[in-house]
Amino acid sequence: MQKFERLEGLVAPLDRANVDTDLIIPKQFLKSIKRTGFGVNLFDELRYLDEGQPGQDCSKRPLNPDFVLNQARYQGASVLLTRRNFGCGSSREHAPWALEDFGFRVVIAPSFADIFYNNAFKNGILLIPLPEETVDRLFKEVEASEGYRLDVDLENQRVITPSGEILEFEVDAFRKHCLLEGLDDIGLTLKDEEAIRAFEEKHRQARPWLFRDTAQA
Repeated sequence: MQKFERLEGLVAPLDRANVDTDLIIPKQFLKSIKRTGFGVNLFDELRYLDEGQPGQDCSKRPLNPDFVLNQARYQGASVLLTRRNFGCGSSREHAPWALEDFGFRVVIAPSFADIFYNNAFKNGILLIPLPEETVDRLFKEVEASEGYRLDVDLENQRVITPSGEILEFEVDAFRKHCLLEGLDDIGLTLKDEEAIRAFEEKHRQARPWLFRDTAQA
C-alpha cells in the first residue's frame, strides 16, 4: 500500500448525500479481485450516458457532460469533497479500489458509512470527517475558484485551505500509523515475518508427522 504523509491536491465536489457503494462501483464490475482497473468505472452510471459492461472500452463511451468528474476543471483531482453518509449500502471493497484507482487519495465529508470507512483506510485512502457547515463552505469555495486545492497534512491532522485557514481533523491512531507507514493487512502481518517463521519451524520440529510427504509414505 502506498504511504500517505502529505498531499496537496485538486478538489472535485460531488454534491450528493447518501452515495452508496453501488453508485461508486456498480455491481456488474465486481467480478475481478485484482484491485486495479476499476477507476474507469468509478461512478459509472453518472459518468456515462450508456450502460457500462465489464471489459468494455470506456474511451469510446458517451460521457455525461454535466457530471463533475467529466468537467475539464476537475481533471486530475485527488481530493473528493462530498456530503454525509458517503459509502453507504453494501460492504464491497471494490468501492475504495475504484476511488484509489481513479486517483483519489482523500475524501472529505460530514460522515461516512462504517464498513466503507474501514475498507477505505485499509486501501490507502484517508477519510476526513468535517462539520457539515465547514463542508458547505468548502463547496462554495471550490465552486467559486477554479483550480481549488487543499493541503492535507496527515501527520499533524490538519487541512490547509488556499487562504491559509487550518481545519483540524480526528483520525484513529492505529489507522493513522498504517497510512503513514503504507501498511495494509498483509503488510502488518509481514512485519512479524521472522516471528511467524520461527513459530512454524518450532511447530515443524515438535510435530514432524504433520509435515511428512504423503507422496513418499
